[in-house]
Amino acid sequence: MLRLILLRHAQAAAYAGGGDAERALSIHGRGEAQTVGVWLTQADISPDLAVISTARRTRETWAIVAEAAGFDAPVLEEQRLYLAEPPALLELMHMTPTQIQTLFCVGHNPGFHDYALEMIGDDGETLMRLERGLPTAGLIMIDFDAAQWCDVQPGSGRLVAFVTPQDAV
Repeated sequence: MLRLILLRHAQAAAYAGGGDAERALSIHGRGEAQTVGVWLTQADISPDLAVISTARRTRETWAIVAEAAGFDAPVLEEQRLYLAEPPALLELMHMTPTQIQTLFCVGHNPGFHDYALEMIGDDGETLMRLERGLPTAGLIMIDFDAAQWCDVQPGSGRLVAFVTPQDAV
């Protein structure tokens, strides 16, 4: 079994001097990231690899979440995650090495939300809740019954968790 965790970055400031990619987390966003990190500790999650968009807000989100959760997984900053669309996300996932069983990604909407909906098979009430949107610091956990990431196909995932900072309190 393979597990994919998608985390949308926490709330960021509306503007930054260096453009969109340089927007920092807001005070509220820092609290969101902390809350999700604590939830991950209680859920006993341990990623094998974290792949993070190069945007400042995603790097800051990961730093806070990882510290709160006690993660020590290797981190790969990936430019292609910045505002990626579902086909690019699937391609990146297919490139994940076989030894990685739990892949944790921090990125952006609308790509993460659209990708999750594409990857999850029909899964009832939680999926209906997810269809309403992926808020900042929203976390989606999807399991795949596959031995290798390159074998994972759209619609083959099972939604394990959809958590927002409000849920995690």
